[in-house]
Amino acid sequence: QVQLVESGGGLVQAGGSLRLSCAASGLTFSRYAIGWFRQAPGKERDFVAAISWTGGNTYYADSVKGRFTISRENAKNTAYLQMNSLKPEDTAVYYCGARSRPYGGSVAQEYSNWGQGTQVTVSS
Repeated sequence: QVQLVESGGGLVQAGGSLRLSCAASGLTFSRYAIGWFRQAPGKERDFVAAISWTGGNTYYADSVKGRFTISRENAKNTAYLQMNSLKPEDTAVYYCGARSRPYGGSVAQEYSNWGQGTQVTVSS
């Protein structure tokens, strides 16, 4: 069965960096676009970034543009989210989703598979 496992979350001070990983199994990874979303307590799951199945196309939410970078290594069935210049408002559970389309979307319902999430907490 399809499984996505996020890792790399933790507690960091404002201005710090974290690198999240999303390891996939049970699917042909290179045929899935990957999206990163986040969800803070009491809020909806919000789009963060997406990457096409070749890695050639990426796009970001305005709130993270210039600070976060999404990437992937198809040979390792893994996607990444490099997060720099972190702010307290970045605090959330971060999820990766897989979508069996060439390009990622910004709507959570477009993704068919999800990981369990990893907590990111940014202190001020």
